Amino acid sequence: MHGLPLSLLCNRLAQRCEYPAKTFSYRTVTRALPENARRLRRCIDEIDADSVHLVGHSLGGVLALQMLNLFPTDRVGRIVCLGSPLVDSSAARRLSRWRLGRKIVGRTLRNGVLEQPLISVDGNREVGVVAGSVGLGIGAVVGALESPHDGVVSVHETQLPGITAHLVLPVNHIGLIFSGKVADQAAHFLRFGEFG
Repeated sequence: MHGLPLSLLCNRLAQRCEYPAKTFSYRTVTRALPENARRLRRCIDEIDADSVHLVGHSLGGVLALQMLNLFPTDRVGRIVCLGSPLVDSSAARRLSRWRLGRKIVGRTLRNGVLEQPLISVDGNREVGVVAGSVGLGIGAVVGALESPHDGVVSVHETQLPGITAHLVLPVNHIGLIFSGKVADQAAHFLRFGEFG
């Protein structure tokens, strides 16, 4: 998980799953995808557990899956992606047309979604995706999103071949972090490999 806003979700997941939870912070603008993926892999290697489940919001989900492509490990268990642009980001493509927009998009998103997107998920990996359908966010402002969307990422941009389960809930992109229902569904997937 990435950053301070996710501490609420992190705490909710720890309570619901009865697993210890840890946040992972990374620089999306200034660091390239391989560097962030390497740092995430090191973080996982330092955790004293046989299996480590990952939950990533937005680019965090992309980073988790790209990390497994670049630095494979059997220690990663289930993965939940919340509003992650797994196959494309039309909002980022539109923003990237302008110099300031390219700075906003940053290196990790450009590397992991626009330049070298994910193709599919290994069929042996359990990956659950929660997408939002309330269209409030910057993507709606730049006018690049196909409905339904969460205001930043279109639902179809979250539908990567090979994922185990996909769920659409009535929340916007930032709401995926704060919604108790999203936390419940993420916890259920981490425990059972399916949404409840």
